[in-house]
Amino acid sequence: MLIYGSSLSPYVRKTLAYVAEKGLPVDVKPTNPFAPDPEFLAVSPFSRIPAFTDEDFSISDSTAIITYLEAKHPEPALLPSDPKSRARTIWFEEFADTIMIAAMGKMFFNRFVAPRFLGRPGDEAIALEGETKDLPPILDYLERTIPADGFLVDGRLTVADLAVASPFVNLDHIDIRPDPAKHPKTAAYVAGIVARPSFATLVAQEKAFARAA
Repeated sequence: MLIYGSSLSPYVRKTLAYVAEKGLPVDVKPTNPFAPDPEFLAVSPFSRIPAFTDEDFSISDSTAIITYLEAKHPEPALLPSDPKSRARTIWFEEFADTIMIAAMGKMFFNRFVAPRFLGRPGDEAIALEGETKDLPPILDYLERTIPADGFLVDGRLTVADLAVASPFVNLDHIDIRPDPAKHPKTAAYVAGIVARPSFATLVAQEKAFARAA
């Protein structure tokens, strides 16, 4: 199995953390979606990461990849079978993939990606809008929603946790973190999930890459 992308993308990071939690062997081909090569475009026609191949099967989009792998490798189950629990898991993944990343991406793209990898300054007004307008309601929602046991669904790790924790790594790269004084449950939750080996290895690699960039 082969995944195309970079774990600096929260979608790729979520997918790589998922396969690590599953214990699945996978190769990773670093891929720049801003400068796609023909091999990558054959798998991901719209230059979206992650992209994925498994023998004669190819697909892009993190949710599609995880859905495929969960059906093919059901244990340990990271997508609950109970209807209500599955629905909650899908909701949190969608919340992370759309609402969270849209807000946090304003900050990460303009303060990290644009200056470091595109050779141009980011739009600080857009980044500031993400930080001051978009981010606080997300943190408030998580603070009142995260259960005391530290997992979003069923008291155990699911795709929901991998999806929600992943964008916070991007914020950490630009020195933005949940304030333990204002959002203690959220701060503790993010720290707990990101400390898992499935995330910690990726984060260490990303920090080393960022220092060298």
